[in-house]
Amino acid sequence: MKIYTRKGDDGTTGLLFGGRTPKDSDPIELNGAVDEAQAALGWARSVCASDNPMNLSIARLEHDLWILMAEVATQPENRGKLESGRSQVSQEMIDALERQIDDANHTMKMPTEFVVPGENQLSAALDVARTVVRRAERIAVTWDVEESLVVAYLNRLSDLVWTLARVAEGSAHRAARGMNKEAP
Repeated sequence: MKIYTRKGDDGTTGLLFGGRTPKDSDPIELNGAVDEAQAALGWARSVCASDNPMNLSIARLEHDLWILMAEVATQPENRGKLESGRSQVSQEMIDALERQIDDANHTMKMPTEFVVPGENQLSAALDVARTVVRRAERIAVTWDVEESLVVAYLNRLSDLVWTLARVAEGSAHRAARGMNKEAP
């Protein structure tokens, strides 16, 4: 398989189940932001120890984003071909994110003040991923597709990634501590 096809040289890109759309269309803009979010999560996973359970959790999130991108890359007339949980975001996927958030919240006391990112490499990478997911969510709200759970999924995903960043900080939570004092 060649990596280049030259089909996109005209400024369009192929969609799942056929058809082409301009590369600057709303769905492709959304998929671009989700692609960046997936890459940012990959960066976070790369600084997470392979034996850390969070590594596997992040990999699952990356996989879920493929499902989301498949849904977004489908023309409205082909939405009936989507499979819940395989090529379309499902309620179960959102429920799984909520369970992960709840589980993480039970493992530690979450900060009650604003958090200053950068406690360690992993938490900083997760905070970057969170901001990219939030951007994808802002784009997704303009993608008006009935019965789609894409916006809800991205909203919950950003909450989970924020939570994972706090877990990665451990008990440190030095963010905002002493920030009310004047700098020397």
